[in-house]
Amino acid sequence: MIIPKYICRVFLVGIFLVPVQLVKGQQQEVRLADEYFQNAEYEKARVMYQKLSKNHETARQIHKNYLEALKNLQQWDEAEKFLKREIKANPDAVVYKLEQAVLLEKQGKASEGVRVAGKAIEEVRDNPAKVMEAAQFGIENGKPEWAEKVFTEGRRKSGNKTAYAFQLAQLYRLTNNMEKMMDEYLTVAMENRDNLLAVQNALQDDISQPEDFEKLEKVLIMRIQNDPGERVYSDLLLWYYLQQKEFRKAFFQARAVDRRQKLEGQKVIEIGQIAIQNKDYKSAAEIFEYLVREYPQSINYPLNRRFLIQSQEELVKNTFPVNQFEIRSLIADYQRLIAEVGKNAKTADAMRNMGLLFGFYLDQKDTAIVLLEESMKLNRTDQRFIARTKLDLGDIFLLKGEPWEATLLYSQTEKALKDDPLGYDAKLRNAKLSYYKGEFKLAQEHLDILKLATSREIANDAMELSILIQDNTGLDSTEEAMREYAAIDLLLFQHRDDEALRQLDQILVKFPGHSLTDEAWWQKAKIFMRRNENQQAVGELEKILTQYRNDILSDDAHFLMAKLLEEKLGQRERAMEMYRDHLTKYPGSIYVAEARKRFRQLRGDMPN
Repeated sequence: MIIPKYICRVFLVGIFLVPVQLVKGQQQEVRLADEYFQNAEYEKARVMYQKLSKNHETARQIHKNYLEALKNLQQWDEAEKFLKREIKANPDAVVYKLEQAVLLEKQGKASEGVRVAGKAIEEVRDNPAKVMEAAQFGIENGKPEWAEKVFTEGRRKSGNKTAYAFQLAQLYRLTNNMEKMMDEYLTVAMENRDNLLAVQNALQDDISQPEDFEKLEKVLIMRIQNDPGERVYSDLLLWYYLQQKEFRKAFFQARAVDRRQKLEGQKVIEIGQIAIQNKDYKSAAEIFEYLVREYPQSINYPLNRRFLIQSQEELVKNTFPVNQFEIRSLIADYQRLIAEVGKNAKTADAMRNMGLLFGFYLDQKDTAIVLLEESMKLNRTDQRFIARTKLDLGDIFLLKGEPWEATLLYSQTEKALKDDPLGYDAKLRNAKLSYYKGEFKLAQEHLDILKLATSREIANDAMELSILIQDNTGLDSTEEAMREYAAIDLLLFQHRDDEALRQLDQILVKFPGHSLTDEAWWQKAKIFMRRNENQQAVGELEKILTQYRNDILSDDAHFLMAKLLEEKLGQRERAMEMYRDHLTKYPGSIYVAEARKRFRQLRGDMPN
């Protein structure tokens, strides 16, 4: 018999219509049951979940909530029956078996629960996906020991001693077992040196507490002692010291690596240069003194000599009051270097530095100009050196009181290296020149561009000057106080400290309570420091901390005062207290790491 086509279509629609309607109804029931569960109406939810659990598809959907509802109602028998049924239907589902173990523990059957969990872990140890699934369950359900066991069993089964190392390290971090975490990362690094960068990044992310940093140092030192020829440990310890800005320790470690690998001081040079970049001139001087002494025949000898003198120069310039005899001694060192190596491109930088010493510290500006111009002739092919020296020349002309010559040189560099950090530096100097002259609008136009500069240091300097101008010109339509203060800033640049100090006192009397008051105190403190009048400097800083404790300068004032108490006034206990307070009062401060280090040194936790 032939059945008409339209009857076939009706029959087929009927076949599929019933299941679709059934599924829709079940989904509505699931949503209603979930709503009861969310509202903590567990008995109502249980009744509906129990019905839905009979269907294989909906059982998976309601599994977690149903089980939680039963636990809240302490319906252990029903929960156990449900789990056994689900395990039978899904024999590969390790999570269901681990849930059964949790259920047994909740019923006071701890030993049976341990047995069930152990068996489940054993079953999945050769399946990486299941290992991860089981470990995740352990972590989420407060069973980190299960996660550890499944990872270690998985490692043993795989025969790879670094299997799951990163996962184990993260687990140990979560459980605050820092030594085991470090062991796992070191295992990864040892297995393959290509993993070293990933391990360094992980350690940097996972270690934050000072005591944990100390543990890492001890672990690495112990491993080096046990296996001195293993480069991975030495490289990691060197990296660690650099992260902590412990350049002297980094020097000792690099020196040992240098000797073992016969690198002719190359590793040590890198540490010295990093120390200079971070303004640890004391460590840098020690490093380059070693290099000059140990490698007199090295191709890097002229470079090492220059860096040694540069480090010593920075120490002299930052030890107040600046000693004129030591400045002349530095100049003599540069002259000896030039005599040894000759006047050429290699000594052009030494001549440039010598010129700056004559200009800024011996007040011999014409001599400075001659030396700077001569240094450019010696290194005429290096355009960046030419640009830097032009900026220095501009500074010397500004010292001489010839701002037009200065701005001409700054502008030449700005134009020649428009999108280069040196070009930005030139623009910043032009902005400062406008500021000194009281041309605040023009200065602000330069600074608005520089705030987006690629160099963080230049962008920060631009931001600081921009904020200073904005905060102190908006409320004062005449801008008289700001103009006088900018003129004082120029006096300070020109090292005319006595005159600047008198002007600062006048501005404090003339404009009492002005928003520039804390800035004036800050400048007075720095002048007193340069004159080695440190008690007076502390007095000015205390005014800032007392009356402007929430101002932008309070962070700097607090740390600087602690340093003065420690280094200049011998008040170590009070300094230690201030360093400790700095960590809590100014948690976002750029000085936090240094404050923590100095606090620990004063407390005796680490050597100076």
